[in-house]
Amino acid sequence: TFSHAGHRKGFSDTRGTLFFNIVEIIRKKKPKAFFIENVRGLLNHDNGNTFAVIKKTIEEDLRYSFSATLVRASDFGLPQHRPRLFMVGFRDRKIEFSPPDPTGLKINMSDVWGGECSREIGFTLRCGGRGSDITDRRNWDSYLVNGKVKRLTSKEGKKMQGFPDNFEFPVTESQAMKQLGNAVAVPAIQVYAEAIIKLLKKYDKGE
Repeated sequence: TFSHAGHRKGFSDTRGTLFFNIVEIIRKKKPKAFFIENVRGLLNHDNGNTFAVIKKTIEEDLRYSFSATLVRASDFGLPQHRPRLFMVGFRDRKIEFSPPDPTGLKINMSDVWGGECSREIGFTLRCGGRGSDITDRRNWDSYLVNGKVKRLTSKEGKKMQGFPDNFEFPVTESQAMKQLGNAVAVPAIQVYAEAIIKLLKKYDKGE
C-alpha cells in the first residue's frame, strides 16, 4: 500500500504506488467526492512527507478539497479502538467537510461474547499472528469470558467490525478472520458516507 512506499527513493518519486493509481482514477473520472482510508501510521510515514505529498497532490494537482481525520471504531459504537485515517475530498472546493460527531460506544465485549468479559473494549482485530498466550502482550484474540479463556472466531469478529449477524464469508475460517482484520469498521464508514451524500445533495440543490 502507499502507506509503506517510498522508503528509498522518496514517496513523491514512487509513481507505481497505489495512491497514484487512485489519483489517476480521480483525474479521469472526476467524481464529485472521494473517500480514502488508510492506517494512522500514514500521518508520520517518512517523517510526514508521504502525507504532505498526498495532501499537495489532491489540493494542487487534482484541485479537490481535502480533509483528513483520525477515526476510531470505538467512536462509532464498536468495542475496539482500531484507529484509521479517513480522507475526504470534493470536486467543488467550496464544500466544507466537517467530520461527523462520534456516536459513542454502543456495545462492549461482554455483548460480543454473550458473557462476562474481562475487557469492555477489545483488542484491535488484526489479519495475522493469532494464537499467542493470553498473558503475552502481543495477544489480541484471546479473552477471559466467564472466567475461561476464549479465542475469537469470525462470529465475534463480525460483531466487533459492525457486520450484521447474517453476513457470511464464503471462505475458510482463517480467511474470514484475515478479511475481518483488513476490513474497515462498518458503522464509521456508514456515518461518513451519509455525511458526504448529505453535503452533495445540499450543494446540488444550491443551498
